[in-house]
Amino acid sequence: MREQREDRKDFVDKVVKIRRVAKVVKGGRRFSFSALVVVGDKEGSVGWGLGKANEVPEAIRKGVERAKRDMVQVSLDGGTIPHEIIGAYGAGRVLMRPASKGTGLIAGGAVRAVLEAVGVRDVLTKSLRTNNANNVVKATIQGLVNLRDVKYYEAVREQKIKTSDL
Repeated sequence: MREQREDRKDFVDKVVKIRRVAKVVKGGRRFSFSALVVVGDKEGSVGWGLGKANEVPEAIRKGVERAKRDMVQVSLDGGTIPHEIIGAYGAGRVLMRPASKGTGLIAGGAVRAVLEAVGVRDVLTKSLRTNNANNVVKATIQGLVNLRDVKYYEAVREQKIKTSDL
C-alpha cells in the first residue's frame, strides 16, 4: 500500500466551459459532454485539461486529472505578474498587464479562471481576436509561462540588478 505524501498541495479546480457534443450514427445522434477545466494551487502552478465523457461529472473528473498531470510553474511578483505580456495560441491573444495592489483581477471568464487558479490577485487583462474558451485558456497559460522575473535576468546577465532602476 502506498503512503500518502505529506507535502501534497490543495488544488483549486475551475470549470471554464461545458459543451454538449453530438456524434451522428446510423440510429440518430449520440450525445456526450466535453469539459474544459483549469486547476491551480494559488501559489504559481496551473494546468488545464479537456475531459470528454457521456456524463458531465465524469467529463469534469477527466479534465481535472489531465490538468493536474500537465501543470506548469509560473513566476509571479507578489499578487501580480512581473511585466506586461501577450500570450498567444492559435487565434487567441491575451494581453496581461501588472497592476498595483488593490486593483483586483480585471479579466473575462476564461482568463479569470486561469489567473484565479494560479494565484494572481491584481492584474489588467484584455482578450484579443477570439473568445474561443479553449484558445483563450491556452493563450493565457502560454503568456504566464513566458513571464520572467528579476532573478532570471540576474542569472542570465550574471550581475545584480538594482530594483530602483526598474
